[in-house]
Amino acid sequence: MKLTYDIKDKPKFGQLIVFAFQQLLAILAATIAVPSIVGNGMSQSAALFGAGVGTIVYLLFTKFKSPVFLGSSFAFIGSMFAAFAGAASAQAGMAGIILGAIFAGLVYVVIAIVVKIAGVKWIDKLMPAVVIGPTVSIIGLSLAGNAIGDLTTGKVLVPVVNQVIQDGQIVEETTMVSAANPYIAFLCGMVTLFVVMICSVFGKKMAKLIPFIIGILAGYVVAAVFTVIGIKTNNVSLQIIDFSVFSDMKLFEVPDFTFLMAAKGLSAINAKYVATVAVAYVPVAFVVFAEHIADHKNLSSVVNHELLEDPGLHRTLLGDGVGSMVGALFGGCPNTTYGESVGCVAITGNASIVTILATAVMAIVISFFGPFVTFLSTIPNCVMGGVCITLYGFIAVSGLKMIQKVDLDQNKNLFVVAVILICGIGGLTLSFGAVTLTEVACALILGIIANVILARKKDEAAVEEAAVEKTAE
Repeated sequence: MKLTYDIKDKPKFGQLIVFAFQQLLAILAATIAVPSIVGNGMSQSAALFGAGVGTIVYLLFTKFKSPVFLGSSFAFIGSMFAAFAGAASAQAGMAGIILGAIFAGLVYVVIAIVVKIAGVKWIDKLMPAVVIGPTVSIIGLSLAGNAIGDLTTGKVLVPVVNQVIQDGQIVEETTMVSAANPYIAFLCGMVTLFVVMICSVFGKKMAKLIPFIIGILAGYVVAAVFTVIGIKTNNVSLQIIDFSVFSDMKLFEVPDFTFLMAAKGLSAINAKYVATVAVAYVPVAFVVFAEHIADHKNLSSVVNHELLEDPGLHRTLLGDGVGSMVGALFGGCPNTTYGESVGCVAITGNASIVTILATAVMAIVISFFGPFVTFLSTIPNCVMGGVCITLYGFIAVSGLKMIQKVDLDQNKNLFVVAVILICGIGGLTLSFGAVTLTEVACALILGIIANVILARKKDEAAVEEAAVEKTAE
């Protein structure tokens, strides 16, 4: 695709700040969602700081040639739960998730060494376009449910009591659900979506380069208007944004870094717990490795440069692995390259590595600044849902573009693509104890197996053809 800013281009300082803020908005929701889901005292601002530091480490290892942001990985959520569940205390659990990130990072380091020795040609044979294309699409499509679910949800929550049967008795369970009228939330999301599309297609100069910022601000304003009306009329169904979080806001606050709490739990770590953490993290790292390749293949098609060759897969793996270890030291969450970041690069045409670096620095700085972190946390789910429709959609479409030149008239190719798409969209997952193979991993693995098995048909035909030619001679 045609890029407005290539990898080595440097936007003007004022533009750079705006572009970095846009990247930050694109990756924010997912980055802070992981510590929120895992809980156990994990800090959102610390995760943001860790993501920023991890991204800088990644950029250093990749010689500033791969324009993508690293954020908290959802793939390791189950592993993190296992680390806390097997710990003697919350502090020991903090030490456990750092240890787990180190185990996962070491897997990447080992694979990077193998790749450095063996090269990347085997990857092209194992995962050609017919395999990697639909897999990239699955990365976007697998996230579609998250975007659509957010589209009708606001930030203000109300308790709902449900009666359930447990052990033959009726008990009450209280859950927190969005108070917003789903149609009002949907309207805010649609305003965001269409403003992003209009700015991207019809916008001039800066408007075309920052469609996400303009779209999010437009959606936020509409949501704020409904929220104010809801507060004034005491109608909770109109309240989309939770402004109450500003009451406990501090101007400046040091994040609760994971290593500070982990230091208090080191004495409770024993060999059995270390083994438990290793079993929870190491297999998942191999799954994320497959997604790492898919992400970088996708990014390569966006920036018109084969990143697996330059700077090289061994460097992207080292950057991802070591960046993940360093990021988890501060934020607890293992990091990974973000599809949202790739989508942002694709839609805006801004692949400037300086923008990614500025985003990382901005993430680090604002993690200390209370008002900014609080404001970002108030952006409604429905508004981010509108943005994510475009982000995830672009990932899906970019994967489909990879198979444009694949001959789908051949049943061999048709079956491989079909297996990947159906298993991925269908949500096939397999669990082995604490390890869960995601739909992306399952689809990729089955696609590779199908391609290897069906490739024999082509090989046999080639052998027969060669034999005929030899006989003719």
